[in-house]
Amino acid sequence: MRGRLRARSLRFRKYVQAPQAPLSARGGHWRKGKSKARSAPVRSGITTAAPRQLRGVLLLLATVAGVSAANIYYNQPLLGRLGRSFPHGAAWIGAVPATTQLGYAIGMLLLSPLGDRIDRRRVILMQSIGICAALLAAAAAPTLSVLVGASLAIGVLATMVQQAAPFAAELAPPAERGRAIGTVMSGLLLGILLARTASGFIAQYFGWRSVFAASIAAMAALAALVVTRLPPSRPTSTLSYGRLLTTPWLLALELRELRAASLTGAALFAAFSLFWSVIALLLAGPPFHLGPQAAGLFGIVGVAGVLAAPWAGRFADRRGPRAVVTLAIALVAVSFIVFAFSGRSIAGLVVGVIVLDVGLQSAQTANQTRIFALRPDARSRVNTVYMVCYFSGGAAGSAISALAWHAFGWEGVCAAGLVFAALAGLAHAGRSRRAARGAG
Repeated sequence: MRGRLRARSLRFRKYVQAPQAPLSARGGHWRKGKSKARSAPVRSGITTAAPRQLRGVLLLLATVAGVSAANIYYNQPLLGRLGRSFPHGAAWIGAVPATTQLGYAIGMLLLSPLGDRIDRRRVILMQSIGICAALLAAAAAPTLSVLVGASLAIGVLATMVQQAAPFAAELAPPAERGRAIGTVMSGLLLGILLARTASGFIAQYFGWRSVFAASIAAMAALAALVVTRLPPSRPTSTLSYGRLLTTPWLLALELRELRAASLTGAALFAAFSLFWSVIALLLAGPPFHLGPQAAGLFGIVGVAGVLAAPWAGRFADRRGPRAVVTLAIALVAVSFIVFAFSGRSIAGLVVGVIVLDVGLQSAQTANQTRIFALRPDARSRVNTVYMVCYFSGGAAGSAISALAWHAFGWEGVCAAGLVFAALAGLAHAGRSRRAARGAG
């Protein structure tokens, strides 16, 4: 029986990896070449360079993550101004952020796996050029339908952020991989948190079209940095595009650790989205009677998560990612207990937001540290599985938040958050028990 399972596993790996063409380094780029007696090194040359150079590249990847992810959230504070610009389609203004999120999901499925087949620097550069064109269409949109189409393209092309984390995992030595991923996650969180603030400020003084124009300038500057500062990566697969799209889900069937990390991440992001979907409703009612600006200021409080990500990465390097995930699940559960007792307290909500963001970012950093170690030859495809599950969890949390709020109020929302934290704990505990039995 064991022999048949081993033979089946070998056949699967042959399908996923496909025959690898010999690669040789010429002119700083990896190209196909004739086979040599000694195989080419797997990593880019940056890993053998000075630590200062590696830190610079990681900071650039963090910038790529933050600046590209910000494009998904720029339009959210603009909905009121868009309604005044397109009064005949005011009822459909919500389609702008919705299609941006839809485009991001499509981009994760169709573009994220390309990093295993094509130099990641090239993928990031081409998506940067494409998103500049989409942003230009949005800035000049004469009708709402054109803006919606441009928003869909922006979402698809903003997925270059999904190349940054696998690239960091490739460049960093194994002993420092957690810290490298934490650095990139810090940039991602900063981009998400500051996007709404920057968008609202620019729109207030220069109009909503200037928000997209400013993003074009930011993306053009980023593309210049990518060309001049980012080293090339070495593709690890020669699979066709069609097989690149199918093998992530075969990897999910093969890798139990990937399934556990994906379920844990999805449940925690569901809890996170649950809270942020209803906080504006809580603040609008008694006893607060605060406007949407107050909810935006709560996002700034979440900068605490930026500090947590590098710490979580270093802790994962020393103690292993499983211990970090365990602590992160506990923090998320504690945050909803704090929320349950803070329905009438701004100070309590602030404390809960800090604990929630630290827990989520710690879990995200640790989960990606462990999944990128599973299959170094398929990091982009592994990341595709994880992030699709992650954002699916977020969508589920947002949907359940509306039901819980209208049926049971703030207490129901907090109870649902604790349920999601418990689901994350069950997925994580099941993996830990299997690992313990395997070690025994």
